[in-house]
Amino acid sequence: MANFDFVALVTGGSRGIGRAISLAMARKGIEIGVNYLREGSADDVLKAIEKEGGTAIGLQGDVSKEAHVTAMVAKMVEKFGKIDYLINNAGMSDQIIPVVEQDNSYWQRLIDIHLRGTYLCSKETARIMIKNNFGRIINIASVVGLRGFPRRTAYGPAKAAIMNLTKVLAIEWAKFNITVNAVAPGAIRTEMLEDFIQRGIFSEKELMQKIPMGRLGTGDEIAEVILFLCSSGANYITGETIVVDGGWSSVG
Repeated sequence: MANFDFVALVTGGSRGIGRAISLAMARKGIEIGVNYLREGSADDVLKAIEKEGGTAIGLQGDVSKEAHVTAMVAKMVEKFGKIDYLINNAGMSDQIIPVVEQDNSYWQRLIDIHLRGTYLCSKETARIMIKNNFGRIINIASVVGLRGFPRRTAYGPAKAAIMNLTKVLAIEWAKFNITVNAVAPGAIRTEMLEDFIQRGIFSEKELMQKIPMGRLGTGDEIAEVILFLCSSGANYITGETIVVDGGWSSVG
């Protein structure tokens, strides 16, 4: 993908898959707005982007809060003049405990971050994209939204809803030259997954036995799919969810 002064907003862009996406886009010359939640959590990725000659700004904010999202998009437009790509990646994990032991407020928080956050960020960014008659929105879903995973009563339903929201937005905004797609990763080696493995919540060996390709995925592999969906090669693709899971969800 050549550099034509494209601008991207990556939510949850400081860690895990979001960090890989931010760095991959910066390497392509795309100017980046890196959204993050916790103070100082984006310092590392912003330094890495700067070191490689890229341009990025940090945008602290909670994607589930409308005022935060409005302010974040306004800062992007003030700095870069537009937003071409939106990557809705911000998220958090389930408690992964039996349903009857789950905290209701935690459940609601997860739904708000994933689903409401994707809705609010897409809605606010689309206002800019519609004016420019161009945009690419990619939502990060999950294989957990495609199947029933025990104890994952918020993450799975939220990701399933995001895949449906992807189709709805794609239909409504197609006439404005805006495509909306989703990427559904499987087991990706991130800080979050490594933590689950270390705590014994997941077994790396058992995970690999379920994946036909016999290994965990990487954030860079997800980032490459994102770059494709932003490229001219994907101009006629919209409303789709691309599963990137080493064949896991295809197993009978």
